[in-house]
Amino acid sequence: MIKPSSELRKNYNNIAEICRTNRIPVFLTRNGEGDMVIMDIETYTRREKDLAIAERLLASERARLSGTQGYSIDEFQNNMRRAIKKGAKTREQ
Repeated sequence: MIKPSSELRKNYNNIAEICRTNRIPVFLTRNGEGDMVIMDIETYTRREKDLAIAERLLASERARLSGTQGYSIDEFQNNMRRAIKKGAKTREQ
């Protein structure tokens, strides 16, 4: 949704309600040009989490493409089992 920035001063509660109800950002313009984006905190938090996941996936894919060694699921599971056994032995001592 796009609104002029003057709308924020006049109708803050209405814009906040649009953000909360529809879970969408509201784009504000100034002199017909994009100026700001307003969104409710839940939408912002969700977008930040999604962005963090996307960044980790991108880093993983870049590492894979550059030839960084990865692990198969079986290798990962075996490594985890060994680490758990080692941790259990350490606790017993």
